[in-house]
Amino acid sequence: MLTDAEMEQLRNPEGAKFDRLFLRAMIRHHEGAIEIAEHQLDTGMHPDAKAMAQSIITSQQAEIEHMRQLFDTQ
Repeated sequence: MLTDAEMEQLRNPEGAKFDRLFLRAMIRHHEGAIEIAEHQLDTGMHPDAKAMAQSIITSQQAEIEHMRQLFDTQ
């Protein structure tokens, strides 16, 4: 999640500056989701929850790669 200060930074910018701030924040957000999902894989017991964690890791990694490509074009 974003801090209050980071959310405040997103309130005023427009255009490419907003895009870059948004992408940077979303990449961090997705990296956090991956970290939590990896912890589930390491310590969880419920097979369906573990399967969901793996799905989250796979999809979030793909989205991070896409966002990094978008970031590089800004």
